Amino acid sequence: MELLVVLCTFPDMEKAREIATRLVELRLAACVNLLPGAHSIYRWQGKVETADEVVALIKTTPALYLTLEQNLKELHPYDVPEIIALPVEKAQELYQRFVQEAVA
Repeated sequence: MELLVVLCTFPDMEKAREIATRLVELRLAACVNLLPGAHSIYRWQGKVETADEVVALIKTTPALYLTLEQNLKELHPYDVPEIIALPVEKAQELYQRFVQEAVA
């Protein structure tokens, strides 16, 4: 079974929770962990910027990635949201089954 962990940052917990809930309701994500307290430093429009953000760890499958990405882009408040998919090399078998069933 193949799994992905998709990383996405949000400007605040309220927006992160709203979008995470929607992704789970749509069965595009089995689970989303929201990690507040990230401090990001990045270059945007020629300037170095900083922001406090919430990092989301979104568990899904490769088959759902494109639909998940499209929904994230539509729902996200940023012009260029950070959406990075990482393949899961190994995962506990029961958790893999949970993810597969949760998005089925």
